[in-house]
Amino acid sequence: MNYQTPTLRRALAADYAIGLMPSAARRRFEQLLLADTALRAELAQWQESLASLTEALPEQPVPDRVWQGITARIEPQVLHMPEKRPFWSWMRVTAAVCSLVIAVTLGLLYNRDSARYSATLLTADAQPALKVEAHEDYLNVEPLTLAAVDPGRSLELWAIPADGKPISLGVIPTGGKGRVALSDVQKVLIGKPIGLAVSLEPKGGSPTGQPTGPVLYQGALAAL
Repeated sequence: MNYQTPTLRRALAADYAIGLMPSAARRRFEQLLLADTALRAELAQWQESLASLTEALPEQPVPDRVWQGITARIEPQVLHMPEKRPFWSWMRVTAAVCSLVIAVTLGLLYNRDSARYSATLLTADAQPALKVEAHEDYLNVEPLTLAAVDPGRSLELWAIPADGKPISLGVIPTGGKGRVALSDVQKVLIGKPIGLAVSLEPKGGSPTGQPTGPVLYQGALAAL
């Protein structure tokens, strides 16, 4: 397959951004993103276009004739309401209101903590090794087929922005499973088209601020 064909590249980027790719095709596309800056830019354009669909529409004033028609229909009607409601009826209304408040609160909490970006990091022979999900304040990492790490070493996660200079996102928890807290600077970085990489470092992370050991796993971070 010729991945340099413009039409194919646009179609692949669109399928990836929308989430229509099968898992195997998605992994191949993520490998292409690592070495193709133009393809990453194409993907970013699709993601920005899709994000604009969620923007609120401007308010439109309602014509006077519409309000006049509504008033003409409801004014002749007389609503007959009982002076008092039975106690059990008020209890039912109160319970319904409480249920609605709880549902809205849980929905807000869920949306606040739901994953916004995801990446599957692959080995050199394209085997899935680590899953990374970016939430609002932290990264959640989950091992897939991680190689054993010596007790005196650590796996460190790096963001690879467009300029290619790695920026540390933190040390991966022992065993490869857990959370990595994000600073304010890192949160801004996560919202941009970036690649991810994991290097093998001394215990506690790189002492230089840049990868010093071999890069074991790589992948592209994409919006969900």
